Amino acid sequence: MSEVMRDDRPFATVYTAALRGTGCHVEWLDDDLTPLPVTEWRRTADGSDRVLLDHCLGDTLDLGCGPGRMGEYLVRRGHRVLGVDIVAEAAHQATSRGLETWVGDVFDPLPREGSWQTALLADGNIGIGGDPTALLRRVRELVAPGGRVVVDLRPPGRGVRHRWARIRTDHATSRPFRWALVSADAVAALAATAGFPGAAVRVHEGRWYAVLGDRR
Repeated sequence: MSEVMRDDRPFATVYTAALRGTGCHVEWLDDDLTPLPVTEWRRTADGSDRVLLDHCLGDTLDLGCGPGRMGEYLVRRGHRVLGVDIVAEAAHQATSRGLETWVGDVFDPLPREGSWQTALLADGNIGIGGDPTALLRRVRELVAPGGRVVVDLRPPGRGVRHRWARIRTDHATSRPFRWALVSADAVAALAATAGFPGAAVRVHEGRWYAVLGDRR
């Protein structure tokens, strides 16, 4: 008998299955269903990633590090990197790629707060928690004076979209969680509200990102 679909599993349980190779989708609660690109996150950093990562200076917090491809590249370039993820399996895979890791929420106390030179929010992780202003305010507490945030963005034109989502495999669906989608034309205002008045928006071969500089 096949396993009965469960729709109340913790996010970490379903995401762990995805990290271990189970096919998984993001189900937006407006009925949009998109693949969760775990295979992309598990590969090595490619040329597009490296364009983004070349803006990371010094000791770097990789927030929502997943299986660690971005942090692995920085470690190999001589950076000290701490990968942060709420899912233990993600941290385990990142550790196997040479990262120091911390299992926990970005809003929980983290090591060396206020001393990191760069915080990295790759792969849409500015959406963590569904409130990008609150997230950027928290990140401002984590980076040192003069530090920066390097952040992936959506193409311009959609502003900020606050959505409920869950992730789904063939056998289980997570509990709903809040997420946000941030377009390139919206990040400067968010950054200023959070205390990052500098927001240099760039695009490389269709990949939009920004470097937020703190002018304290």
